[in-house]
Amino acid sequence: MTDDPWKRYYQQNQPPADATQDMTISSRMPPPGGDSGGGAPPPGGGWPQQPPRSGSGVPQGGGYRGDPSYGQTVGYGANQGQGAGQGYRAGQGPSGYTGAPPRSAPPPRSGRRWRFWGQPGRHGRRIALVIAVVLIVIIAGIGGTYFWINGKLNKTVALPAATVTSAGTNWLIAGSDQRTGISRTERATLHLGADGADASDSLMLLHMGTGKPVLISIPRDSYVPIPGHGSNKINAALAIGGPTLLVQTVESVTGLKIDHYMGIGFGGLADVVQAVGGVRLCVKTAIPADPTGDSGFKGLPAGCHNLSGPQAIAFVRDRHSFATSDLQRIQDQRAFLSALLSKATSPGVYLNPFTALPFGSTAASSIAVDKGTSLWDLIQVAQALRGPQSGTVPIANANFQTSAGDAVLWDHTKALELFNALKAGKAVPAGVLSGTTVGS
Repeated sequence: MTDDPWKRYYQQNQPPADATQDMTISSRMPPPGGDSGGGAPPPGGGWPQQPPRSGSGVPQGGGYRGDPSYGQTVGYGANQGQGAGQGYRAGQGPSGYTGAPPRSAPPPRSGRRWRFWGQPGRHGRRIALVIAVVLIVIIAGIGGTYFWINGKLNKTVALPAATVTSAGTNWLIAGSDQRTGISRTERATLHLGADGADASDSLMLLHMGTGKPVLISIPRDSYVPIPGHGSNKINAALAIGGPTLLVQTVESVTGLKIDHYMGIGFGGLADVVQAVGGVRLCVKTAIPADPTGDSGFKGLPAGCHNLSGPQAIAFVRDRHSFATSDLQRIQDQRAFLSALLSKATSPGVYLNPFTALPFGSTAASSIAVDKGTSLWDLIQVAQALRGPQSGTVPIANANFQTSAGDAVLWDHTKALELFNALKAGKAVPAGVLSGTTVGS
């Protein structure tokens, strides 16, 4: 027997080795006092299931949490009789025993936490909700704008019943010299004169959907058979029977099915150019002014220029500045149309609602399309016209004498080769299309 009371206590109350090991591993000792390290089991031989939340002592009597005496602590210091709540000092405990390090208790929760907006750690959900709301507003705005502009389209053209089939999608794009609805002031500004024949001053065929888009100019003086009206210049078909007869005529001479029609007049084109903020056009060599003054074209020096509405109309109407007359003009018209659509589909326009909305509204109300055309169809056309393969239908004689005056006679062999390739969805054969050179 030892003379030290605390050693006698330990020897009398020491649990079996296995139990001691288990409790040493799983129990949580009370926090040490001062520089204490190890500890001893409380008087009574019991171990609490959980340590007290505060204080450095151990429960008196060794009771469990449910014991009424649990929580009454007594200290075991280096000296006998040291006050309660002091705990064991390092090295003072029994040999071979080391208490498990205490675990810190979680901080107390105070107050009620909000479930969403005010709860910490939920900022990501808040941001996600804001983004979702913004996206919904944007989608709703785009959808509403689409249907609004789509409703402004002039779907007045009735296409004839098709008698042919062909690959891809074919558009007939006509620029008319119609003066209807244009005031005297606008006519003077645009140098249009008083009368027009309502003929197709510009005629283009756009083929898309089977590879690189192809834009083909058809000279307005092309001498062709007009269904039910003998042979004449092709621009007469619009004046005789409107868009429907013009579509029939083009289908009969090309063998291509015309899926859609789009027509625009002088006044409408000028408004569209103004709405988009002008069109940037670059010319390699200077273009002289119209010597007759009929178009109002003042000429352009070499370089890049931003054409306003009136300047654009004068440019696409001018043919007297060139030796090849209308054949050069149709090249200029193709170049201008591509420049216009490139500007209209640029991020600076469609991402700016103050430009995109006026342009879309003006363009939709200024053009006439077939009844089966939607705004989505026109968006696809705009994308195709940004950089198509372009040229003029093959020509055999640009001064062909007819009863209708000087006309343009096609090279029927090359023209047939061209249109057969498009009809089958094949690439344009080399050498059948001339390029596009502005103002040469």
